[in-house]
Order: sequence, then C-alpha cells, then structure tokens
Amino acid sequence: MLNRIDWTGTQPPKATEKGIWGWMFFDWAAQPFFTVVTTFIFGPYFVARLTADPVSAQTTWSNMATISSVIIAVLSPVLGSIADQSGSRKPWIGFFAVIKIASLFCLWFAAPGSPVLYPVIFMILASISAEFSIVFNDSMMPRLVPRDEIGKLSNTAWGLGYLGGMIVLISVVTLLAASPESGKTILGLDPLFGLDPKTGEDARITGPISAVWYLIFILPMFLFTPDVGRGLPFRTAVRSGLRELRNTLDELKERRGILKFLIARMIYQDGVNGLLILGGVFAAGMFGWATIEIGIYGIILNVVAILGCLVAGRIDKGIGSKATVVISLTMLLLATVGIISTGPGYTLFGLMPLPTADSGGLFGTAAEKAYILYGLLIGLAFGPVQASSRSYLARSVSLEEAGRYFGIYALSGRATSFMATLLFSLVTYMSGSSRLGMSTLILFLAGGLVLLIRTPYPADRA
Repeated sequence: MLNRIDWTGTQPPKATEKGIWGWMFFDWAAQPFFTVVTTFIFGPYFVARLTADPVSAQTTWSNMATISSVIIAVLSPVLGSIADQSGSRKPWIGFFAVIKIASLFCLWFAAPGSPVLYPVIFMILASISAEFSIVFNDSMMPRLVPRDEIGKLSNTAWGLGYLGGMIVLISVVTLLAASPESGKTILGLDPLFGLDPKTGEDARITGPISAVWYLIFILPMFLFTPDVGRGLPFRTAVRSGLRELRNTLDELKERRGILKFLIARMIYQDGVNGLLILGGVFAAGMFGWATIEIGIYGIILNVVAILGCLVAGRIDKGIGSKATVVISLTMLLLATVGIISTGPGYTLFGLMPLPTADSGGLFGTAAEKAYILYGLLIGLAFGPVQASSRSYLARSVSLEEAGRYFGIYALSGRATSFMATLLFSLVTYMSGSSRLGMSTLILFLAGGLVLLIRTPYPADRA
C-alpha cells in the first residue's frame, strides 16, 4: 500500500487509505468515457454508421477533437490558477460533472441519418468537461503521498481507470452490441434492453452508460479524499488567479527545465492524443470492423494497458518518470509505424507479405492479426506515457503551485493537439488516404521524444 505523508500548517490533513483510494477511483470513474465513447464504440459508430460517407465523417470527428482541444488549451491554465486561489478543487469537479453527464446522455439521440451537428456539440461539451475535471483532480495528487511514491500512485490510478473502462467495454460488447444481420450479441443473446443494432442503439447507449458510471464512482473522491480549504472569494480568486498565471508564465522563462518538459510533452502528447482518438476509427475504416470487432480490439488493448501500468509503476519508482516515458514513447513509435505499414496482404510496407485469405470469424485475415499485435504495443505504452508524465510534473513543482502548473500541463497536452488531428484531416482530405493521415502522428511522437531526452529530471533540477 502507498505510504501516506502528514502535511502540516496550511496543508490539508493527511490522506487516509480511503482518501487515496477515493482519488484513484476518479480515474476508474472517468475512463469509460474515453474507452467506449471516444475510442472504441461511439467514435467508430459515428464514422462508419451515422452517415453514408466514412471519409467525411472521419474528418468531422477529427474536427470535433480539434475544437475541443483548442478550448481546453485556452482555459485549462486559467482554471488551474483560479483553483489555486479559490482553494477547493471538488466544487469545480462537481460543476463540470453536471455538464459532462448531461452531454453524454444526449448522445443517445445520435441515430443514423440524424444531423451530425448535435452529437458533435455534445462531444465537445463532454470532452472539455472531462479534461477540466482532470486538471483539478491531478492537482490534488502531490498532497496525498510522498514524492517518491507519486509515480506508483499515478500509474496505479491509471491502471485502475483502464480496468473500469475495460469492464464497461466488455459489458457493451458481450451484452449490448449485436450484429446488424443476426441481431444477436457475440454470446448469441438478444441485446439487453431490446436495443436495435440496425439503428445504432448498441453504440448510442454508451453515452448514458458512461454518464451513470461517472456519477456513481466519483462519489468516493468527494466523500473521502481531502481537499484544500476554501481560499479567496470567487471574484477575488479570478483576478488573483489570472495575475498568478501571468507570473507563472513569466517564471517559466527562468525555470527552463520545466519549460522544456512542458514543450516536449506538448509535442508528444499531440501524437498520443491523435493515436487514441483516431486509432479505432482508422481500424474501422481499413478493415470494415463493426462494433463487436472494435470492442474486442479495445478489450485486448485495455487488458494489456492494465499490465503496462502495473509494471510501469514499479519502473517509475525504480528508475524514474523520465525513463518510463522514454521507453513508452519508443514503443508507441514502433507501433504507429507498424499500423500505418499494414494493409490487406502485407505489413512493414510490403517487406513482409501476408496471406490475403479470410479464415472467417473475428480478425480473420493475417493483416488484422498483425494490426492487433501492433495494438498490443500501444496498450502497453499509452497508459504509462501519460501516468508517468503526470508524476514527472508532480515531482517538479511545489504543493502551492500545483494547480496552476497542472493547468499549464493540460495546456501543454492540448495547446497544439489540434495540430495532430488537423494535420490528419488535411492530409486525409487532400490525399484521400487515412493511412497517410495517420503517418503524421510519427512527427509528433518522435519530436517530443528527442526533446524529452534533453530535459532534466526532475524538471526543476538545474
């Protein structure tokens, strides 16, 4: 069990075991939105079945992510600085939870042939609410455990999140998602609640399910995790927070290690975000995977991701957050090259021919099996690269400045993230090839890795 630290003075009381678990359960509560809505179920449904033009739908989905990223990038550091001055994080998390839950429920109405504008708006609202909540939740982390335990705490929480996402994903794939032809789930059962796969109800239900899951499982954090006491009144906190944000941005000119880390993270997180947002959509377009295939692929990735986070927690504690992130980025680079080099009858850009025969059933072609193997690398790496980046910063800043620096951290993860999805959209649109669009992610992953290697650890070290 993670050791606890007793903060004194103006700091909140030490976190109990329930408090630590309550904080970690935030990731458990939040992850199904990213797993079943954004990545594996609703996203591919939006692309493949909501409209009759998959290429245009991919571009629209990418544009949705771009708009969300710009809003998140602009407002996250502002909210983080205000939170430092207003004190308590939980009221902010609660406020954005209301918006997120309401938006997810509205995804149920995204039936095939309906206007795409409304699900796009609700996805933008849900996405920015989810990310803003993460800013406030992450800023609570340095107060819960000693500095040398932060990496283990972060990776454990991330792994717990993947477990929650996997449970919801398995439930959707086995009990709700059905073949449009047979009307049966993978277990040969009728979908629960009488869902009709022909009208996409098996995919649309993921919004309300994720909303209910989030509502239930953020409660332990509200009940047990210690929060900072109330600080300045709201209006005063806004003025003071904006002033502190300006001071922090000026301060970064002197704290060059932290600045270099944030820039490196800004670049490679663009690639990670693009891979998470577009990976399932890319597979759906390449192989024509339906909800069941995409769901099982997601389950495989999440099972591997849990293992990756558990192992990375020990690696992070042993050799540090920086080494963990470098290893993870290298694996993501290899996986991305493998994915874009695979097509019907070949992988590695044709250097390795593959049989084209379809054996029937799930993932019946050799190319699909190769895609899944590359997906295993993604599963092992994309949790640790984010969890250890979070602990990298937490080890590099003081408690009093955690809010505004995690706000800037969110900015670094989103400030140019529209570049990855925008570049994907532009290249895909101009070339008509989503494979060329996906290849642009390599630029972000490799560029961030090169800069990170030259960054000190902890980032505040001279």
